[in-house]
Amino acid sequence: MDPVQYKVIFSRRRSISIILSPGKEITVRAPCRTSLKTIDKFVQDKAEWIQHNIRKYIGIESLNKGKNYTDGELHLFMGQKYLLRITDYARPFVKQYDDIIEAGVKSKYDNQKVKSMLDKWYMQKAQEVLIRKLNDILLKFPAYDFSPSAIVVRKLKSRWGSCTYKGKITLNSELIKLDETFFEYVIIHELCHLKYHNHGKEFYRLLSVLVPDYKLLRKGLRKFVLE
Repeated sequence: MDPVQYKVIFSRRRSISIILSPGKEITVRAPCRTSLKTIDKFVQDKAEWIQHNIRKYIGIESLNKGKNYTDGELHLFMGQKYLLRITDYARPFVKQYDDIIEAGVKSKYDNQKVKSMLDKWYMQKAQEVLIRKLNDILLKFPAYDFSPSAIVVRKLKSRWGSCTYKGKITLNSELIKLDETFFEYVIIHELCHLKYHNHGKEFYRLLSVLVPDYKLLRKGLRKFVLE
């Protein structure tokens, strides 16, 4: 087995830890003044564990990493891959049709402008679709009397959704890039937190009643990362 390649970050901590992330290099955090020889021995001794866990990331898809916002790229929208077509146009626009997302921009080589336009378009679609889906779910399960105090759709860095103790539900706008079955699961998951603000047995009992195949959906959702 080849030696494991990694980068080291020293900090005020008591032990050495290894951090693995999809699509990123291996990071080792170590206490200040730890010798590089000690760190390397620790890492190489864990080589088999590292390779085992890296294999888990095979098939994982990042929603944003590596996007250049150039003509011909593939972008996700509601679980389908669309070809990004960029055209020169005086008045900026974004529209989706067939298997294409078209962005009209004054300069088709202005990647940052295209990114900004797409981000805004995705947000508008997310607010429209996710809120409608949440309301449909509320109508579907009236007996459970789910009553969120507020519903917010915004871009989150590391979570698909959240629910506060006061009943405010926040949904990640990036969910609009995934198949409807995934964002429906996330919405119901957060609604269940209105009844149980933890991940205890009662929470999962309720979730399993409303989403019998939640374990499969949760596993499928883990194949996507927000980076």
